[in-house]
Amino acid sequence: MAIAVHNPFDIVRRQIREATEQLGLPPAVYEILKQPLRFVEVAIPVQMDDGSLRVFQGFRSQHNDALGPTKGGVRFHPSVTPDEVKALSMWMTVKCALLAIPFGGGKGGIVCNPKELSPRELEALSRGFVSALQQVLGPDKDIPAPDVYTTPQIMAWMMDEFSRARAANAFALVTGKPVELGGSRGRVEATGRGCVAAVAALAERIGLSLEGARVAVQGYGNVGSVAARLLRELGAVLVAASDSQGGVYNPHGLDPLALSRFKEEAGTLASFPGGDRITNEELLACDADILIPAALENQLTEANAGAVKARIVAEAANGPTTPEAEAILYERGALVIPDVLANAGGVTVSYFEWVQNLSGWYWPEEEVERQLARRMAEACEEVFHLQEERRSTIRQAAYMVAVRRLAEAMRLRGWLARTPALWRG
Repeated sequence: MAIAVHNPFDIVRRQIREATEQLGLPPAVYEILKQPLRFVEVAIPVQMDDGSLRVFQGFRSQHNDALGPTKGGVRFHPSVTPDEVKALSMWMTVKCALLAIPFGGGKGGIVCNPKELSPRELEALSRGFVSALQQVLGPDKDIPAPDVYTTPQIMAWMMDEFSRARAANAFALVTGKPVELGGSRGRVEATGRGCVAAVAALAERIGLSLEGARVAVQGYGNVGSVAARLLRELGAVLVAASDSQGGVYNPHGLDPLALSRFKEEAGTLASFPGGDRITNEELLACDADILIPAALENQLTEANAGAVKARIVAEAANGPTTPEAEAILYERGALVIPDVLANAGGVTVSYFEWVQNLSGWYWPEEEVERQLARRMAEACEEVFHLQEERRSTIRQAAYMVAVRRLAEAMRLRGWLARTPALWRG
């Protein structure tokens, strides 16, 4: 059987269209939300260490700013495409609206392999990206953040480049910065912490005790490792973990901290001595109660979803589950916590960072964690309540909450027809 090739841009447009139809909203809502308000492609020349000149291709998508300035990460990856960046910006719009954060969705990317670049080349590339886009960036326009293979150091270079161009410090330009340059405490753990909050809320709702619950994490980077550690603190048992080169399985449990130390030293989990070596595909099908895909898009497909044993699939990554796979999972009783809810902790604390930068008042980590827990609890309650009311999937409920909020903002701003007969929201 031929497996469909999934374009994330097509997937997110379908998700938004379904939400507008389920809510009975005017067609104009979808017409505005089905594409970015602005998409910019730039060429970034970088002088390499060997003296040659190389021109990199970069993108920035600003999807919708009805609720506030656009906000979203920048990824450095060889497979970055315009459609991927557009889709990620649209997911970010939904995510911010869902968490009632006054941002719209943005996303950026540079086609490159950062592992092949020296620190000096990475700095030149990061500064070149901001220089090429400086007219459409700003604390009140569009706010970048870290994403795949970008770091707090890269954010610091981007902030400094923008500050130089404006001849004034602009800490609020980017989030995910080092604490010494206005970064928020608690930002590094935010996405993993938010994911665990969503898992705990759903587990309580369906009567799944986290004490002894078996957890598998695909993508043992910052997000996956933090989620594994925090779930262990709640009594869960990590039985499998993997990265891009493979992973390890031990039904008796793995130590999340030992795994992190080993990966930092060895560069991969594949040769970790505390269990049996497994592939990423094998991890998805292992005997676990909770599966956390925290890698890249399209990991769970119609080809492998039927083998998943987990009761809860928490999308710590963006778009890891295709629509066909999700239908299979729900048919066999698994519940998917969608990315727009499961990984919303990162943008929530990015919002806190932006607020702190603008006010000059910096919060202790305990306050960051308290405010994040409150936001996640409120969003989960709203989504789970609507899901039960509508008898929908969790993803459908999340999109309805977000799209309803976006549609109302666009209506109030006068972006939609004001004739009452057209407005059924």
